[in-house]
Amino acid sequence: MNLITVCAIAAAVGFVLGAILYKIFIPLLRKVKLGQKILEIGPSWHKSKEGTPNLGGVIFIIACLVAFGVGLLFVENLGNAIQIALVLGLALSQGLIGFVDDYVKLFKKRNKGLSASQKMVLQFITAAGYLALRAYHGADTIIEFPWGASVDFGVFYYVIMLLVIVYIINCANLTDGIDGLAGSIALIITVMFFLFGINYEILEFSLTSSALFGALLSFLVFNFYPAKIFMGDTGSLFLGGFIVALTMLTGNEFLLLLVGIIWIIEGLSVVLQVLSFKLTGKRIFKMSPIHHHFEKCGWSEVKIVAVFSLITVIFSTLAYYLLII
Repeated sequence: MNLITVCAIAAAVGFVLGAILYKIFIPLLRKVKLGQKILEIGPSWHKSKEGTPNLGGVIFIIACLVAFGVGLLFVENLGNAIQIALVLGLALSQGLIGFVDDYVKLFKKRNKGLSASQKMVLQFITAAGYLALRAYHGADTIIEFPWGASVDFGVFYYVIMLLVIVYIINCANLTDGIDGLAGSIALIITVMFFLFGINYEILEFSLTSSALFGALLSFLVFNFYPAKIFMGDTGSLFLGGFIVALTMLTGNEFLLLLVGIIWIIEGLSVVLQVLSFKLTGKRIFKMSPIHHHFEKCGWSEVKIVAVFSLITVIFSTLAYYLLII
């Protein structure tokens, strides 16, 4: 069976299983009142979303893993199993941190979940473990740049990438603030990696991406405005870890700046807002992260998702071009 057919099966399984699970669990989550709490520091106009079921990320993660497993049944050569394990390992470790955070919010009734320091410590530990395993299995410390240059950072590579991994994954989490945004951004990046994997017949990219694509698509059916379920930190941290690991698997870490452009902008908007307020007492944006700024400027959630998705398409296309030249 050819790779495209296998990937189509995986995507279909991910979508169908995810859709069935959402149909079953959304009413159940509503019944037991495991819904989103809108904090006072959050956008006041989102109060109408309070009570919307959370933990949608758990469902698409399950659907993705099952779809990937089904896809493996139809392949003769597993490809680089270690690299696949590393991608899923980083994604699942981040998703687990997000699940603990969601659990504390929903079941322990602590609205803010884990503290920022608790989350960061766990993320640094898991990211360090991921980098150590990459090094053990022969990954180098060279960063390639699109203008043809490359630099071997040696031991400093691990310091740089540790900070980059944790930062970008947290930026992915910040993007999950309006209906359909985080899922749409991740879906577009996933398509880019799928096309790359198909083009070069690399199972590590094509099958993992197609499994996530189908599962994410089923989630977006229920998450587009007005959302019937949210992914929670479980989903957003999983997606951040998944995309970061796939990008690093290309051997071109610089591409994180392209595929993660929206995530990075969202994160920078928060950093700049905090620094500006502390230094000058004034805010740069009407509200951060920046998607809330545009909401306060009068943009609808649908418009923000459309514009941010288009930007992601443009930069992901550029990343794809740089990968194949």
